[in-house]
Amino acid sequence: MLLIPAIDIKGGRCVRLRQGDMKQETVFSEDPVAMADRWVAAGARRLHIVDLDGATQGRAVNAGLVRDIARNHPDLPIQVGGGIRDEETIEAYLETGVRFVILGTQAVNVPHFVSDVCAEFASHIIVGLDAKDGKVAIDGWSKLSHHDLADIAQHFENDGVEAIIYTDISRDGMLSGVNAQGAAELAETVRIPIIAAGGVRSLDDVRALCAVTGSGVVGGITGRAIYEGTLDFTAGQALADELSGGD
Repeated sequence: MLLIPAIDIKGGRCVRLRQGDMKQETVFSEDPVAMADRWVAAGARRLHIVDLDGATQGRAVNAGLVRDIARNHPDLPIQVGGGIRDEETIEAYLETGVRFVILGTQAVNVPHFVSDVCAEFASHIIVGLDAKDGKVAIDGWSKLSHHDLADIAQHFENDGVEAIIYTDISRDGMLSGVNAQGAAELAETVRIPIIAAGGVRSLDDVRALCAVTGSGVVGGITGRAIYEGTLDFTAGQALADELSGGD
């Protein structure tokens, strides 16, 4: 079970949002590259980076900062999302040393794009599915689509995506506890790994995630909790290793 620090970049700074609301941001660092160094030093074995400006503008706005992080940690798996709308952007990220790119709204709105890029960039594509009440949210969580979460996850699995990041949008940035059961239920409908996001706030949430590893949940993304101190990252990863046998 991997505990994965989230580094959300907006205006060149490391921030966290509440439920995806760009107007409800808290700035935690002026230097996202230094923040990445901090989490790696604390024992992170993977990083989750989101270009929030890219997500709203539809292009890779903060790619330079992502490149700098990847160059500092060439052997670390880094997954990046936000503003990835074309193959050129994917290729550019992979060339900088990013291991995985995350597709969100584009994956839901243009499904054939996923199959196309999975064929071209095999083993490097992750889809992020943000959901509420079993339905997939799009456009920065402002809309609920008609897509059923399990159905679309199975569709993307067939396309060849490497993993799915499942976010319970009612919990993200709220420190309200992770929806481990929801992640497990989704994991049981597919064979590819599920990474849970949203609401990870304490060691109890790490325990909850470790309790469902048998279903196919392999990691949990944590953001506000490790920045505000309700979860000590090093202690969290150590507990996850203990409870999941180091997986």
